[in-house]
Amino acid sequence: MTKIKDSVVWLTGASSGIGEQLAYQLAEKGAKLIISARRQEELDRVKATCKSDTVATLKIDLEDAFSLTQKAKEAGTIFGEVDILINNGGISQRDTILNTSLDVDRKLMDVNYFGSITLSKKLLPIMVQRKQGHHVIVTSTVGIINTPFRSGYGASKHALHGFYDALRAEHHDDNIKVTIVLPGYIKTNISYNALIGDGSKQNKMDPGQEKGMPPEKCARLIVKAIESNKHEAYIGGLKEKMGIYLKRFWPKAAAKAVRKLRVT
Repeated sequence: MTKIKDSVVWLTGASSGIGEQLAYQLAEKGAKLIISARRQEELDRVKATCKSDTVATLKIDLEDAFSLTQKAKEAGTIFGEVDILINNGGISQRDTILNTSLDVDRKLMDVNYFGSITLSKKLLPIMVQRKQGHHVIVTSTVGIINTPFRSGYGASKHALHGFYDALRAEHHDDNIKVTIVLPGYIKTNISYNALIGDGSKQNKMDPGQEKGMPPEKCARLIVKAIESNKHEAYIGGLKEKMGIYLKRFWPKAAAKAVRKLRVT
């Protein structure tokens, strides 16, 4: 079991959606919590709503690779060294491959993949030295079964699976834990903020998102997965979970099924 009470937890993407709800639940469980995102005013709002006196804000931009090294050092000075890193920050995509510029593909990888692994790589040496640490990465069901209009987003999530599976294997003997979380449709603003082919925002809610799981329920299941040291946690409706198993055991049937999905 991973103990959250009194553990130093660093959470990215904490200003809205799943991350905001995670912040509230982690604070209530007694974590020494560092919340990060790009918008300081939203971080201040979330902090003020948390039922805890041990919550600090640390503004970061996951696309700003140069600053992340310093931010990782700074995180370790707030409450002590980080015990649990929750890489939740990221952006999504809604457009065809033909219509999506390479700049958008690069941005998706910079934020979703390189931003996350940079923080993990910077914290890892101290975790190995201390023989303790837990990396939690919030990916997506498209990290296993991708759909149309999410080519770059799905690619960034697939990449995270490859990296964190290797991290888990390499540092098992160092008592470093890895939990990969795969949400399906969760009712957040992720589709509003998703990038279309030219890099602008979609600015509308997807039908699946509209009917998705409430983010507070998703956050509760993520906390449970962290405490249970799960390797992978599938969170969402039956359809999303069945899609993952269909892809793994009947890939041809999965390929046929995703062609029929109404994804935006």
